[in-house]
Amino acid sequence: MRLTLLALMMIVSLSLAVAPGLAADPQEAKPNVEKLMNPAQLNETAPDKFQAIFDTSKGEFIVDVTRAWSPNGADRFYNLVKNGYYNNCRFFRVVKNFMVQFGISGDPKLNAAWNTATIRDDHSAKQSNARGYITYAKTGAPNSRTTQVFINFADNSFLDSQGFTPFGKISKGMDIVDAINAQYGESPNQTLIQSQGNAYLEKSFPKLDYVKTATIVPAK
Repeated sequence: MRLTLLALMMIVSLSLAVAPGLAADPQEAKPNVEKLMNPAQLNETAPDKFQAIFDTSKGEFIVDVTRAWSPNGADRFYNLVKNGYYNNCRFFRVVKNFMVQFGISGDPKLNAAWNTATIRDDHSAKQSNARGYITYAKTGAPNSRTTQVFINFADNSFLDSQGFTPFGKISKGMDIVDAINAQYGESPNQTLIQSQGNAYLEKSFPKLDYVKTATIVPAK
């Protein structure tokens, strides 16, 4: 009976260690670099709805993702968060009354791997770029979304017709998003971030806020 009870306690303990929403094992917070260096491997289909919890230098915010809004965008976001891509990423572009942007890795090798790993556009936008909605950044070229995303500070519906399709919204912690340091505005050079990563940002823009870890949990 003792052995049976002990075995049961061990199973319960293991289950708690990996349960979504509980304290993560430090190993789980580390990016899966092997997978991240091979973007083609990160091709899981996201759940219809899920949450991503972002623990940042300013505090925690939660993104509620609805796959139907932007299937390709939601799938990419799910795979990136699940494998730790956004961990230690800086909020490098913060424009008051407009948006905050992040998603260039602090590791130049990862940037090189993902620079051309684009996804197809989601043409039928079902949500507007309203305050608190999160959307992929892209160039003017079709099918140019990769890893960079932005959160709208205000109603930016003028972006809707330009192919910027929201895939989620902040359900908790928008006050944290509002508090992200905006002192550097758009000064950080994206080309230098791509080539030098966080080494460049820490030297030239040391007070940038950043993502500590991002974690996928089931939607409530």
